[in-house]
Amino acid sequence: MGKTRRRWAGAGALCSGLFLLGMDLTVLNVAVPDLQRALGSSARQTQWIVDAYALVLGGLVLTAGSVTDRIGRRRAFLSGLTVCGLASWAGAVASAPWQLIAARGVMGAGASLIMPATLSLITRLFPEPALRHRAISLWAAVGGVGGALGPVIGGWMVSRHSWRAVFWLNIPMAAAVIVLSLLLVPAPRPSRTERVDLPGTVLSATGLLALVWAIIEGPGRGWTSPLILAVLAVAAAALAAFGWWLRRAAAPMLPRHVMRRPVTVAAAALAMMSFGMFGALFVISLYLQGVLGCTPWQAGVRTLPMPAALIAGAALAAVLTNRLTHKFLMVSGLVAVAGSFLLLAGTTAHSGYPHLALVQVIAGLGAGVTAASGTAAVMDSVGESYAAVGSAINDATRQVGATLGVAVQGSVLATAYTNKMRDALAHGGLTKVPSAATDSVAAAALAGRHADPAVRSHLLTAATDAFVAGLTRSAWVAAAVALTGAAAAWRCLPHRPALSSPPRPDARTEPGASR
Repeated sequence: MGKTRRRWAGAGALCSGLFLLGMDLTVLNVAVPDLQRALGSSARQTQWIVDAYALVLGGLVLTAGSVTDRIGRRRAFLSGLTVCGLASWAGAVASAPWQLIAARGVMGAGASLIMPATLSLITRLFPEPALRHRAISLWAAVGGVGGALGPVIGGWMVSRHSWRAVFWLNIPMAAAVIVLSLLLVPAPRPSRTERVDLPGTVLSATGLLALVWAIIEGPGRGWTSPLILAVLAVAAAALAAFGWWLRRAAAPMLPRHVMRRPVTVAAAALAMMSFGMFGALFVISLYLQGVLGCTPWQAGVRTLPMPAALIAGAALAAVLTNRLTHKFLMVSGLVAVAGSFLLLAGTTAHSGYPHLALVQVIAGLGAGVTAASGTAAVMDSVGESYAAVGSAINDATRQVGATLGVAVQGSVLATAYTNKMRDALAHGGLTKVPSAATDSVAAAALAGRHADPAVRSHLLTAATDAFVAGLTRSAWVAAAVALTGAAAAWRCLPHRPALSSPPRPDARTEPGASR
């Protein structure tokens, strides 16, 4: 095998680990009913079986990136895969909800090591800017596709086996990636030799864990709940203290030059893209099942246009990087994403699937271009010695953005649906319908199951109209956030050819660097 081909094979092994990580974020979404029946879990326990993975991943990925640069990137990658494999085994044999929640949390800890290690190893494999940008485009495409295909894979596994098959699948996949990585991926020496920044590690982990927890719990408990407000205050205080510490520490986990404007703006724009994409995918899945009547498996298959278009968008970005700037590509991609959400805002109860497929294609193309060019902008700015930290910044902001997108857009949708349904029940001749119909379209269908045909038809029409009203509002929110990201990228990112942005010098040349 030639040297270049071997490097691409190594990048493929690393991206396989990233695919596993992305798949685990969403694969359980369609397994919830089967899982609840098997374990007898409550609604709150089920929520945390699904969300524990995202909580720990989002809270620890920044810390893991700093540690990865110090212990070695391949070692961190292999350790993360091993932890995920063992935790998947624990999840597969779990007999109680708390065991499954713990297993998912440990899987998230393993994933927090995998995510920054993949991208930093890819930048090490490809020091040439042109090849590096192509490899980053591949990385961005695989990461998005893993999350998008999770419900499809989960639906297929559950329909043929059980929810436990979702966990058993991880074990041979993780083992195969470990073997391929040992054969194909070199083990560079740690790029940073100073001690771990313990205060920075504690403050960042505390702040991010509290923030992600509040985002996940906010829709259920209410955003004005005293507990949610208190946890958000803890998150704000910890992250503010973290920023203060970074300006004063001799060897902070995030060196000052890493937090320059191009890095922070590109990462923030990527977070806004993730906010819109993951929230919209969640809302579209609900529309497919609640309005169009798809089964979970059918709904998963009907979301395939988005990952397919995302791959095409990332490939397009890899080609256009030779001619255009990261700035132009990011702004164009975010505008396309915002346009798709504006199209989604025009959805009606009778739009049908072709309309949703078009929305997904436009959104996927824009997201692919944005993810590839934005990630390349971040990695070009931080330099090879801090590649894992740069990747962790990129990953942490996108993870928080995705979690916030699902929570906020889901909350906007639920609030609009409930308010409109309450009006329908009070003033639309449906006063005898149980109030549970205001919870969801499925609950409305269940509430009207024993009603007269005319009442049932009226109730389902009201529920569909209420859902579409909520979908419209959530789509407007997603479009506004994506356009804000485009404006920030246009205003703040440097206007220079992507291939003329060399990596930052090694830490040895950075002022105040400690080796």
